Parts: sequence; structure tokens; C-alpha cells
Amino acid sequence: MDAASTIGDVTDQLVGVFDDPKILIGIPLALLGAVFMSFGAQYQHRGVQKVERLTQVNGGNGLTGAQLVNLLRRPSWVAGTVMLGLAIVCQLAALSFAPLILVQPLGAISLVITTLLNARISGHTPTKRSISAIALCVGGIFLFVTIAAIYATETPVSDAQLVTILVILAVVVVALGSLWFWLRRRANALFYIVGAGIIYGFVATLAKVVISRIQSGDFEWLTVVCVVALIAGTAVGAYFVQTAYASGPPDLVIAGLTVIDPIVAIIIGLAVLQEAATAPWGAFVGFGFAGLLAIAGVFQLARYHPQIVSDSQEIPIQRGSDGQPSTGSIRITEAVSRVWPDPPTRDRDGRSPR
Repeated sequence: MDAASTIGDVTDQLVGVFDDPKILIGIPLALLGAVFMSFGAQYQHRGVQKVERLTQVNGGNGLTGAQLVNLLRRPSWVAGTVMLGLAIVCQLAALSFAPLILVQPLGAISLVITTLLNARISGHTPTKRSISAIALCVGGIFLFVTIAAIYATETPVSDAQLVTILVILAVVVVALGSLWFWLRRRANALFYIVGAGIIYGFVATLAKVVISRIQSGDFEWLTVVCVVALIAGTAVGAYFVQTAYASGPPDLVIAGLTVIDPIVAIIIGLAVLQEAATAPWGAFVGFGFAGLLAIAGVFQLARYHPQIVSDSQEIPIQRGSDGQPSTGSIRITEAVSRVWPDPPTRDRDGRSPR
């Protein structure tokens, strides 16, 4: 076989942006969604931190019902929620033009923006190790994009495939719920980030399916089940994300979501939806290598994030309504005290000291 025929065979297998130019519309929409996600995450994180401070209850072990209600009263959290809503709209619009395994990884750009925002607000300048970790995350995800842009293709989702996705999602939610109930007193931000990323990977897949079925006019009972699962998965994932904000910096949360979310969605796209059925084995090796790079970046960032390193220099501080000592960063505690000073103490008669 000569070189010309080999090149011809490879060219015949190429799909994606070269055969479907409308995919190029989905890319800027996904990037715009990433910008909204960055600002939304920062504002939501600020709202969660304020509520945690005002209620004097550590939300790192799971936000309480009262804290969730108080979030609705925080303008910063509401503003962040609106921005995340716009991010979802942009992502759904992008999914209507481009394959799932191409749109999802583009959210990694939000990690860079969120890192810059958090560094500006918190004063924690990124270190060489944290920058290297972010580079691994973004580099791994964009390698995914490069491969997906060449080999990604749209395929109709059958009822059997959809039922498979719903069953797997139900198993995942039950498993994560059981782990949360068992480990919530010891769970850290990484647990909630991984859990939210896995669930949102299924949510993105279901959103793509619902959009496709609405476009084709195939809206029946199974599509309704998808919508219900989509809403339930979004609610569970949102709770995990808000709890992660209470125990970790926003750029670490975004790092986990922008890596784990697309990887889960891509695995579903490859294994269940067959969105890269024409790809050669080398492409799958590339997918695996890129995924390992991105995941390694998340774990490195969780270990070497400057805000987490700062928090590791701990002193006992009073947190929570039960009077039990907790720990926290001197730097962050002092900063919080300046922004939200404690109310004046009162004597037994309820009078403030003069």
C-alpha cells in the first residue's frame, strides 16, 4: 500500500469540523459559557463564605438547610447563580451545534480565568507548582479537544442507549449518596468536586439527548424521564458544588469540574453513544493520555494550591455553633474579620457594653 492511498484512507475517516462546519458555531458559544462560569463560580464562592461566616456553622461537612436558605438572601450568590445560568444556556446552545465530546472540554478555559480572579481577590499568588498543575489540566483537556475536533461525530441516541445512561446515573447517585452519608464528617473539597464532576458529566449527556430529541420532534415519555433526571442531577451536583465552595478555593472547584465533567461525558460519548466510532485506536490512546494528564493536574492543584498551602498553617479558632474548635488560616481569618466584623458581645441582660 503506497503513501497516497494511506493518506486517502485516513482522510476518508476524518469527521468533525472538516465535514460539519456548523461545529465552529458551537466553539465560541462554549467559550462564552466558560467566561460566565468563571465569574459565577467566584460570586457563588463569595456568597457561601459569607453565609458560613454569618451562621457560624462550618459548611465543609455539608451545608445545612438554613444555610441553603440564607444563600438565597446573599446578592453575591444570586448574581453568581444568574451567571452560571447564562453559562448553562451557552453550553446548551453549543451542544445544539457541536458534539458533546468537543463542547464539554472547552470549559477548561474557565479554570484560567477563575485562577486569575481568585488570585486577585484572595491575594494568593499562584506558585510555580500550582501553575504547572493548571497547565496539566488545560493542556490535557485541550489535547482532548484536538482529537475530538477531528474524530467527533453526531449519532442518534437510541432508546436502549438512553435507558443505559439513566440506569448508570441512578447507580452513580446512589453510590455517591451512600459515600457522602458515610464520609461527610471526613470528606474534603476534593470529594465534593469529584462527585459533582461525575454527576454533571451525566447531566451534560442528558442535556444533549433532550436537545437532540426536541430538535427531531421526538418528545415522548422517555424524554420526560430524561428531563426529570436532568433536573435531579443538576440539584445534587449543585449541592456538592456549594459544599465544595465552603471547603476549597473556587479555582480548585472549577479545575475539578472542567476536568472530571468532560472526561465522564466523553467516556459516555465513546462507550455508549459511539460518538467516535470511526476513530482509530491511536485516537483512543490519545484520549487516555490526555485524560491522565488532566486528572494529574487536578490532584496536583489540590495539593499545591497556594490558598490550601496557606490554610495548612493552622491555629485553633472558634467556628460553629457547637463551640468546638476548628482550624483555619491566620491570613484568611484576619481577612474575613476585617470584611465581616463580629457583632459586639452582650451581657446577661442583653445590653451591649459601653
